[in-house]
Amino acid sequence: MLPSYWYITLLLLPACVNVQKLPTRDEELFQMQIRDKALFHDSSVVPDGAEISGYLFRDNPKRYFFVVEEDNTPLSVIVTPCDAPLEWKLTLQELPEEASGEGSGEPESLEQQKQQIMNEEGTELFSYKGNDVEYFVSSSSPSGLYQLELISTEKDTHFKVYATTTPESDQPYPELPYDPRVDVTSLGRTTVTLAWKPTPTSSALKLPIQYCVVINKEHNFKSLCAVEAKINTDDAFMMAPKPGLDFSPFDFSHFGFPSENDAGKDRGFGPKSSNKKLLRQITTKPKVDLQKFCIGNKNIFTVSDLKPDTQYYFDVFAMNTATNMSTAYVGTFAKTKEEAKQKTIELKDGKVTDVFIKRKGAKFLRFAPVSSHQKVTFSVHSCLDTIQIQVRRDGKLLLSQSVEGVRQFQLRGKPKAKYLIRLKGSKKGASMLKILATSKFNKQPFPSLPEDTRIKAFDKLRTCSSVTIAWLGTQERNKYCVYKKEVDDDYSEEQKKREQNQCQGPDTRKKSEKVLCKYFHSQNLHKAVTTETIKGLQSGKSYLLDVYVMGHGGHSVKYQSKVVKTRKFC
Repeated sequence: MLPSYWYITLLLLPACVNVQKLPTRDEELFQMQIRDKALFHDSSVVPDGAEISGYLFRDNPKRYFFVVEEDNTPLSVIVTPCDAPLEWKLTLQELPEEASGEGSGEPESLEQQKQQIMNEEGTELFSYKGNDVEYFVSSSSPSGLYQLELISTEKDTHFKVYATTTPESDQPYPELPYDPRVDVTSLGRTTVTLAWKPTPTSSALKLPIQYCVVINKEHNFKSLCAVEAKINTDDAFMMAPKPGLDFSPFDFSHFGFPSENDAGKDRGFGPKSSNKKLLRQITTKPKVDLQKFCIGNKNIFTVSDLKPDTQYYFDVFAMNTATNMSTAYVGTFAKTKEEAKQKTIELKDGKVTDVFIKRKGAKFLRFAPVSSHQKVTFSVHSCLDTIQIQVRRDGKLLLSQSVEGVRQFQLRGKPKAKYLIRLKGSKKGASMLKILATSKFNKQPFPSLPEDTRIKAFDKLRTCSSVTIAWLGTQERNKYCVYKKEVDDDYSEEQKKREQNQCQGPDTRKKSEKVLCKYFHSQNLHKAVTTETIKGLQSGKSYLLDVYVMGHGGHSVKYQSKVVKTRKFC
């Protein structure tokens, strides 16, 4: 009788001229065969104890064969669909016996034996349809020729197959714990903490295990193979020739399989190919919103930078790093918490309100005049950096402006109207401001300011005990107060910046720092400038100088601070 592997050879004769030997479980030979992965890429043979990857064209079945030589042999077959559901079945055929040479009949030719194998339907042992990782397990299988037939009716797809006759000793896939669920232990607006029980494989068999966590917004995954297929949906391998041409679909690397001679170029897949019309073009898809983190052997992980009020799906895979084979835990899903609802601040007519906004934050205010009104006025004083203001009346946007320093906006009124004000802070840091809303005609609470609020120091007028400064005014008669404070010579811009809060009034200064207060204005803006000489200073010392302009109701605005230094020698 012919050796059993010849029956596999018979089935493969049309596909190749130099037929490979059926992989056996002779360990030395087996390890040599497995190291040469390319041995199985063009083959319909399933090696014993090794996972193989395959590719199916839609509605084109593929068959794999393997032989069990002895009765009562344990058998395990595992099929992993990747990016589409599969239909697969496992059948068993008895190995045909060669006619005896001593009998009256002539020995059957190889062609006759091959035909005998192909004509037999075989006994169906197992069938499955779906996208789960499915197992066929038997503790005592009969000898014979086993055929695994797979088909994808939805689309072209990847898959993996693993078969072994020594399932007890192999255990290439990590074992799941008694409770294989992934738990959500902490849930925030932008973070989710996951925990799971460790695989027994790591401790019992001392195998190298690492965990991979996958996050996406669509669904849970049943295998790491499915995750990788999803990540690669927009890769170049999606351009594939139709089956049935003179080629093996596993000859070229675009399908994820190595090729020694880049056979695709030799078979007309390049630009010069005359078979361009036969190529299946699949357009590039957008990048998948999916994240994968491999985190070593830790069994707790916090996912960050998530979006608030969004549902996410979380999967964990235990991977044997020695074999790169993995097992999926039972995934979970969770919805992140909503953003904390902003409290709306009620503005009272004619009253100044202080507002603090976090960096890149926002605040909402509401103003509802109690009586009918023709106009409404919003006065805003930004204490630090520029802020953004939006005003809506009954949902309609009336105003959207940037505010630096003091600004006043007058809008047309409407009976029983309500105004919603949105204030957005600076990207540089926290923002502080004062705001007043009124429907009554009265004087502005904040003093008017010139466009340029710098203080100028005259270098030529500096002495050992005095400095002379100047600043611009407006057409409105206001009170100006000057303050000084001695500072170190290395007074930095960062320290100066901290002093730039324009909303801090003279009431925050020491009485000893006050120099003088005076009134001035000019109807001619070109002449609205005043000077002041500050005396009684020490030689060679640095001073921080501030000018405050006082408004109605006691509200003040500070000009930009100025550091000056007296002469050391005169």
